[in-house]
Amino acid sequence: MQPLTLDDLLPLDEYSGRRREFFDSLQRYLDRYRRVRIGPHLTLVFENRQTLWFRVQEVVRVARLADPARLRDELEVYNRLLPGQDRLQAALLIAVSDEGRLTEELTPWQALQGEHLRLHAGTACSLATLVTCRPEDRCIGTAHWVEFVLDRASREQLADLRQAAYFEVTLPSYPHQSPLLSDEVRQSLLDDLELSDRDAA
Repeated sequence: MQPLTLDDLLPLDEYSGRRREFFDSLQRYLDRYRRVRIGPHLTLVFENRQTLWFRVQEVVRVARLADPARLRDELEVYNRLLPGQDRLQAALLIAVSDEGRLTEELTPWQALQGEHLRLHAGTACSLATLVTCRPEDRCIGTAHWVEFVLDRASREQLADLRQAAYFEVTLPSYPHQSPLLSDEVRQSLLDDLELSDRDAA
């Protein structure tokens, strides 16, 4: 997938004036194509150029970045989150009910490993890799990065809409499955993989 460049970014004033429009559009896009809920407390949000563009624009807005060198540094960091060849990238978001008890509420999630998060497509199963898996990563909050590597069989079964596809968490304290993935979500994830293949060729 082609990385974001300075030419993709809107000037700060133009973006700020249209922020609500962009935010509303992104939320509709995420709900239809990119967001998958697994039980009451976990959500996967799959990243691509469109979702990362908004993230970068928000960083630029909040930090008031205008220096091209600083902007390139930000883009370099965020472009690492784009899907790679045979890979899907997602933010894993943990919902908490009481921010005042954040440490306590996050404690049960310390045991979460990549092997506890799986994509099932037909008879194929792809385990996640928890990118933010260091103790310091787990201490900082409710968002982590995960990656799914899909082999040929997994991709073929994900593309076969006759086969059931869903995400599952097998943590003993949190055994949950997502609803079956919609055709729109499946096609959006397959588009990620196809674009990454094309760019790697």
